[in-house]
Amino acid sequence: MASSSSSNLGIIVQKNPSQSLLNELGIKSWPKWGCSPGKYQLKFDAQETCYLLRGKVKVSTKNSNDEIVEFGAGDLVIIPKGLSCTWDVSIAVDKHYKFDSS
Repeated sequence: MASSSSSNLGIIVQKNPSQSLLNELGIKSWPKWGCSPGKYQLKFDAQETCYLLRGKVKVSTKNSNDEIVEFGAGDLVIIPKGLSCTWDVSIAVDKHYKFDSS
């Protein structure tokens, strides 16, 4: 299956990233984080790149004019610095993540 990527709310979602890209990024050495289903208010003080091992998330912001970004298991996601958003988690999330140090 080919990789595709889309961008809404400044969030970049890459579907089905190649194993070689995941290896190049060193995803398996990144910390892990998880959460159970529910709604979470999150603010990103740094750009975050994450790879979802499992889960399903809908992301929205207060002023996004009903714009929603959805991603889930197998997606590589880049969330921009400064984004305040709501994560509506329908399937519990397990992810590897890394904050951009710049």
